[in-house]
Amino acid sequence: MQRRGIMWRDIDPRELDIRLIVCDMDGTLLDGDSRLPEEFWEVYRLLTEHNVTFVPASGRQLATLTTMFQPADSGATGVDDVEDVEGSHGEVSLPRTNDFIAENGNLVIHSGERVWQSVIPEAIAHEVIHAVRRGVNDGRNLGLVMCAADGAYVDRDDDAFLAEARKYYASLDVVPDVADVEDDFLKFAIYDFDDAEAAVGSIFGSLDERYRPVVSGQHWIDVMDSSVNKGVALRRLQEALGVTREQTAVFGDYLNDREMIAEGQYSFAMENAHPTIMEEANYWAPANTEAGVVQVLRHLFDGTSGAH
Repeated sequence: MQRRGIMWRDIDPRELDIRLIVCDMDGTLLDGDSRLPEEFWEVYRLLTEHNVTFVPASGRQLATLTTMFQPADSGATGVDDVEDVEGSHGEVSLPRTNDFIAENGNLVIHSGERVWQSVIPEAIAHEVIHAVRRGVNDGRNLGLVMCAADGAYVDRDDDAFLAEARKYYASLDVVPDVADVEDDFLKFAIYDFDDAEAAVGSIFGSLDERYRPVVSGQHWIDVMDSSVNKGVALRRLQEALGVTREQTAVFGDYLNDREMIAEGQYSFAMENAHPTIMEEANYWAPANTEAGVVQVLRHLFDGTSGAH
């Protein structure tokens, strides 16, 4: 694969003033089993020591992200909570992550508060439902997730689909008919058991151009406002934090990270990234299965940089 970017080891940490790190989850930070690398919390400690804000940015819902970064059994209740983590230097107390970009940019959380969200009109919701049902009638194996700020809804209840949906939606309600649900929807996620990229045009070709489908993984399609993406969300967060593009590092691997990659001077494509992301990022990082994000952050924030 052709790489345009510079190798991560060639960056001199002493020349940097990074204040914000925004990181995609699946295929980027998470390992091959969709788990945080064991070394992550030790690296997170380094970031907090340097007053660097770490922000997960994902197509996943907020409830899933907060569960991953603020474990439910810890007793955490608010933005001032800390987590005791056993690291190589013994137990360390860490302030919890309270900044998130969720639902592929449709929901932005800063310091535990909702600072921005995008709501899709009810008429578009019904168009999406009908489009998915037409696809199913035409023989495609599809499942629809209706995504609101505080939870998600499905009406397909077989084990195979629910197993996939629950990987990304910790708060998931199975209802008789999603068309009857009244809520403010941020986006719609469609799981295609075959090939999402091949299904996009045939299923959603008649949708209003403003609500374009975005391929967010091999099997996932997101339908959302075309003016919204992770890049727009990142700009909102940069404004809230008073951080510039030149002070921002971004890690991503797939097409739904493309706009976000453009909003950070230090943009990293994972070794396993889609060719488009690999071409457009300024730097490249090892694969997610090699804890690539952790490796790069250790290089940048291991205490050798005089800039932090």
